[in-house]
Formats: sequence, C-alpha cells, structure tokens
Amino acid sequence: MTVTTLLKRFDAGHQGALARAISWVENGNPEAGELLDALHARTGSAQRTGITGPPGAGKSTLVDALASHWAAAGRKLGLLAVDPSSPFSGGALLGDRIRMDRASGEHGVFVRSMATRGSLGGLALATGAAADLMDAFGFEEILLETVGVGQAEIDIAAATDVCVVVLTPQSGDGVQAMKAGLMEAADLFVVNKADQGGADLLCGELEQMLDFRPADAIRPPVLKSTASKAVGIAEIATAIDELRAHSAADGRAETRRHERKLARTRRVFVEILRAALWSEHGLEQLAQSQLDSGARPDRVAQKLASDLINRFHQDGEQQ
Repeated sequence: MTVTTLLKRFDAGHQGALARAISWVENGNPEAGELLDALHARTGSAQRTGITGPPGAGKSTLVDALASHWAAAGRKLGLLAVDPSSPFSGGALLGDRIRMDRASGEHGVFVRSMATRGSLGGLALATGAAADLMDAFGFEEILLETVGVGQAEIDIAAATDVCVVVLTPQSGDGVQAMKAGLMEAADLFVVNKADQGGADLLCGELEQMLDFRPADAIRPPVLKSTASKAVGIAEIATAIDELRAHSAADGRAETRRHERKLARTRRVFVEILRAALWSEHGLEQLAQSQLDSGARPDRVAQKLASDLINRFHQDGEQQ
C-alpha cells in the first residue's frame, strides 16, 4: 500500500488505516516518515493521559473502566498499551487488548498493544509517533498504559499531559513505592483494589510522603478505586479534567508539551545512534574482542565512548 492510498483511507476514518499506519511506524517502514510528515500539522489537540504503576496494580482494568466512562460520555478515544517484550522473540507478552475487552467491545474504543523492545522507561520508542497518529486521526483522549517498571527509570510523565500512578495495598507497594522513581512522575495517585482492605493505610502513607515535597510544589491528589466494579472511576476522570484545567491556566500544560517534544527527540536520537554505532559500525564486535581479552566491561565501554568522541572532534576540526 502506498502512502497516498493509506492517507486516503486514514482521512476517511477507517480504523484499519490507523492500525496499518501504527504498524508502519512500529516496524520501521521506510515510508513511515513521509506519512508522519503529512499528518504532523493535525496533531496537538488530543489529551494524553499516562497510566503506570507496578505489576498487579490493576492498571489495565482501570484503563478499561476509565475508557468506558469517557466513551459513554461521548468522548472519542484510543488506548495504547505498552507491554514488556520478550527478550527472545521481541514480541509483546501481556496482550492488553484481551484485558481491555469492555472498552473496545461495548464502546468501540480503538486499542493497540506495543512492545517496549528493551526500553527501560516502559515506553516503546514508537509510542510517541503512534500517539501522534491517533491524535491526527481525531481522538480527543489518548490513554497510554505502560509496563510496571518499578524503580527503573521511567519517562511516562514526559510523554503525557497527566500521569496517573496506580498502586494497590495487597502487593506491598507502600514503603517500596516511596523509594521508586515513578513516584516523582505522578500528577495523581490511585490506590486500586480498595475493597480488599489496607487502602486507607496506603493512602495515609502517600499523604505523609507528599508532606515532604517542597511547599510550592503541586500536590497530587490521592484517590481510591475498585476498577473491577467501576467504583471511583468517575472521581478519577473528574480529577484528571481538573488537573488539565489548572495546568492549562498556569501555563504548565504548554511547558510540558514542549518538554515532551524535546524528550522524545532526545530518546529517538539516542536510539538511532545506539543502533547505528553499536551494530552497523562494528562496536559490538570490537567490544566482544576486548572482553575476550579479559578487559573489564566498564573500562571497555569508557574506552569505546572516548575513542568515538575523540574521532568526532577530530573530524570536526578537519572540516
């Protein structure tokens, strides 16, 4: 299929064309860039909400309930579920489309799963482009659910307008969560599975943790939910809308969107360099050779990077 043909179907509102476009981006189709360039001017209207948290917190159930709530209110929305990928096949493991059956089945919500493919932040590198395609398609709301990355470095906050961190008292998240980097990303905390007990204790722990934030910092709300029964979903939706309104009023929304574009540019830039230098220019083979000679891994990395930077400077001076 040509770019022109795909654009015509995309413009006609065929969700199959959107799915094909996302596949082009995810698989690195050479024509994906031309497609994204053609649609770029249409982006910027959709609200992007990130849902993240540790495994077992019920993120997919909450996303399904929230999407159903918004869809029932007439909002047009799509979901991007970013799954951990298999280190062997590269394929996604969780299959979020299966778990988000109510939103997609009853309300016709567009749902797409993507694999992280090794991204430590819990977001696939193609997620930003996929969200842009959904934005250009006309969705008002885009929900991004990421793999529960625990204390690994995350970038969900930089990719969304509002970041919701989902926790549950049953998985021992309390003390551990306070140490996790994802806590810094939260615009809103949701203690899910609140009907199983322990929710009030975790809410109290979160509130105490927030007391240590700087006095001028925005304090994230802490809410409870039982997503499997749709309890607390309306309150979460209202809180997200209020956060957006406050962020737009004081200019933080625009600042965050600029930061999002820069962060995405940096991530893609680094990944392109990594792939090109490590694989295509033989750094992997050079590293393996030095390791086989008994060199320390950290020292090998430092020397490779130093040699590369020096070569870059020398080439620049010669020009």
